[in-house]
Amino acid sequence: MGRHHHLEPTGESLAGAAQYMLEQQGEQWTDMRAAIFDVLAGFDKPASAYDIADLVSQNRGKRVAPNSVYRILDLFVKSNLATRVESANAYIANAHPGCVHDCIFLVCGQCGEATHIDDDTLTNMVRKMARDHGFSPQRPVMEVLGLCAKCV
Repeated sequence: MGRHHHLEPTGESLAGAAQYMLEQQGEQWTDMRAAIFDVLAGFDKPASAYDIADLVSQNRGKRVAPNSVYRILDLFVKSNLATRVESANAYIANAHPGCVHDCIFLVCGQCGEATHIDDDTLTNMVRKMARDHGFSPQRPVMEVLGLCAKCV
């Protein structure tokens, strides 16, 4: 398969794509889900549930509990609208929610930026190695920690 590229929607078109994908899975696109997705998509690096809760609270003028944000983020991950960046304990909006593939993140240890790249050749090798060891891989997510070009 190798690398593949996507047209990446932004702003309202990204939120529209996310809403469409969620509704296609039988879920509702509520005002709170929209607010959380909009805030998440606005971050230029992975965001924690607490960061998202704080900003949504400011935008709405009332406190939003982080545990509510966590529940919605879990739904977004399950629905392929967001990805959890494990090493940062944070989330990033999926810029192409209609595409299901394995994720590779380059995570900067200095500024926290996470660059998402697609390389199915690499993730297919990981899947094959897992199967060769009797393991049934579900969805490999790879994170490479280091320094981005701006921080080197």
